[in-house]
Amino acid sequence: MADENWERGVIEQLMRESLAERRRARRWGIAFKLIGLALIVVALTIAFAAVATREHVCLDKCTALVELRGQLDSGGRASAERVVAGLQAAFKNSGTKGVVLRINSPGGSPVQAGQIYDEVRRLRAAHPDKPLYAVVEEIAASGGYYVAAAADRIYVDKASMIGSIGVIMEGFGFAGAIEKLGVERRVVTAGSNKDFLDPFEPLDPGQRAYAQSLLDDVHKQFIAAVTAGRGDRLKDAPELFSGLVWTGSRAIELGLADALGTVDGVAREVIEAEEIVDFTPEDNLADRVARKFGAALAGELAIALRQSSWGLR
Repeated sequence: MADENWERGVIEQLMRESLAERRRARRWGIAFKLIGLALIVVALTIAFAAVATREHVCLDKCTALVELRGQLDSGGRASAERVVAGLQAAFKNSGTKGVVLRINSPGGSPVQAGQIYDEVRRLRAAHPDKPLYAVVEEIAASGGYYVAAAADRIYVDKASMIGSIGVIMEGFGFAGAIEKLGVERRVVTAGSNKDFLDPFEPLDPGQRAYAQSLLDDVHKQFIAAVTAGRGDRLKDAPELFSGLVWTGSRAIELGLADALGTVDGVAREVIEAEEIVDFTPEDNLADRVARKFGAALAGELAIALRQSSWGLR
């Protein structure tokens, strides 16, 4: 009996040591994998950072391209800061014969649109020998069209969505809902309109009228910008500034656009410089690679933690 207990004890001890050794080996394996992955991230970050800093090359007679893609927003890809930086670089380049602003935007911030519009007009005046053409692919609506109106000419596809010259402010009202739910709304303000358009209160007629005046003011600015940009090309149509959108072919008839065209076609036939160089500021590639591999590293870490947890059972 003593021998059996001794043998059982030895076997249990050996099993415990084997299990501990396997745990150590697994942990070391995980550690080496994470270290290796981290080294790859560092190497690729350095490599891509070097690529990201390269200059746009346009030595002689090229068409400079700048993208305005997505919703106009100060923190997005279609921010005024980003688009303006690309336009300034494009006009500054000595080899640029003409600039194409390719637009795919449903609109967004009127402030961002206005800033790009103003800069386009300034650059055109400062560089009269370098035309700027807007080329709309899928959509240039609202703020997207606001920007396009600053160009020398606007080219569209026959099925592009063009227009939406209007301003909107939207929200929800929950006054009836909270009353039915028996919820008491408690708000303390200093200033009679500090709770302006509070969604949990009935819509105040005075506040509604003031909100409408704000929208009307911005709408007038929008109309003035389009009128200044398009001039007598605009047809006298009562629905032009109503907020409606039109196809590209109909927009040409209304004077909102000039002709059908693509980036390649405008570069080749209008600017007469077939080489297209993209001056759109790119995301920092080092940051993009770091984010991508950071996600991979997080995934490896999660797997490592799960494996470690399983090993401790």
